Amino acid sequence: MTDLFDMSPPSARPEAPRPLADRIRPQRLSDVIGQAHVLGPDGPLGAMLAAGSLSSLILWGPPGVGKTTIARLLADGTDRAFIQISAIFTGVPELRKVFEAAKLRQTQGRGTLLFVDEIHRFNKAQQDSFLPHMEDGTILLVGATTENPSFELNAALLSRAQVIVLERLDLADLERLAQRAEKVLDRPLPLRAPAREALLEMADGDGRALLNLIEQVMAWKVAEPLDTEALGQRLMRRAAKYDKSGDEHYNLISALHKSVRGSDPDAALYWYARMLEGGEDPRYLARRLVRMAVEDIGLADPQAQTQCLHAWETYERLGSPEGELALAQAVIYLALAPKSNAGYVAYKAARAEARRTGSEPPPKHILNAPTRLMSEQGYGAGYAYDHDAEDGFSGQNYFPETMRRPVLYQPVERGFERELKKRLEWFARLREKRGG
Repeated sequence: MTDLFDMSPPSARPEAPRPLADRIRPQRLSDVIGQAHVLGPDGPLGAMLAAGSLSSLILWGPPGVGKTTIARLLADGTDRAFIQISAIFTGVPELRKVFEAAKLRQTQGRGTLLFVDEIHRFNKAQQDSFLPHMEDGTILLVGATTENPSFELNAALLSRAQVIVLERLDLADLERLAQRAEKVLDRPLPLRAPAREALLEMADGDGRALLNLIEQVMAWKVAEPLDTEALGQRLMRRAAKYDKSGDEHYNLISALHKSVRGSDPDAALYWYARMLEGGEDPRYLARRLVRMAVEDIGLADPQAQTQCLHAWETYERLGSPEGELALAQAVIYLALAPKSNAGYVAYKAARAEARRTGSEPPPKHILNAPTRLMSEQGYGAGYAYDHDAEDGFSGQNYFPETMRRPVLYQPVERGFERELKKRLEWFARLREKRGG
């Protein structure tokens, strides 16, 4: 049994086992898997290193794609001291010490690459504190973030750093990583081919997660390779990456909306299910479905909005999970409904006209005249009561008298709007005939 109070010198004790991720950490940038688009000769980092001019960077990408490794290798490749901090555990006093140490290092002729993990966690004042030290060369900043820098980082900081987008690892990248792990461990994974592929899928594009899974699998004592079912019994599937308030939230709702707009019910259902599996509030999805009905279908199918509202009401009555089926049916209905944004376009055009001519009064003939003075001023004079006109249509002008009549609503030749277009053209012919 290990003595918890062993006072022997460190050199006399056996070295603690290192995690697999640390043991196979790349020693050269060319060994980094999955990021050739930024590290290759034509990539932004490859070009910077070839030119011998490295600027401050923001590495933006999902977890486990090599942000820390790349930063460490950049420090080695440019002979800078590598200092790593996390925005979660670092406050202003700690930052001040880091800057002071970097300034002392600079006076001694060596630069500092400061790697800030989760840099988006720093507030505005903390982010601003980096600026003078970046400008005078005290530090070369390399920040890492899983969140969209456009939303999370100050414009001043972004203007002094280049954003490098790192991609999640695909199955081929993960397979290369698994083979590298097998070489280091000097034995193959005890898995049959389908189980091996299932293991890669469990990592969900995260190289660090894959190496942790491989360590677990390699620790098992098994007589023969495991199949997919046996692997599933021993390992819990990793939860899908989904942040209800972050980038993934907006990415997935965008995918759902565009799949509906593109009339693809299968893709729309898939993204709807992905959001539910990630823990999204079904009420948020119900609200967005109503928006899709109004924005992308409109009067091409007036029932679409009604279907969404009924589905929302059904969800409120049934709750989860039964009520989610009603929303799924609304997703299918919207995807297969005829599409038109004519109403949406007309509304935006009307708002633009209103801003442009916002001081123009209505024509006097459509104003009420509740007082004698207003009657004397011509309010209501010449108004034609449409119900008394032939076809119930007078053809009078209802725009300001100094304003040229615009064409705002232009229905499409799809769905119910085909009928509305016929009506619109009929009224236009009557208006022209009657001099309106």
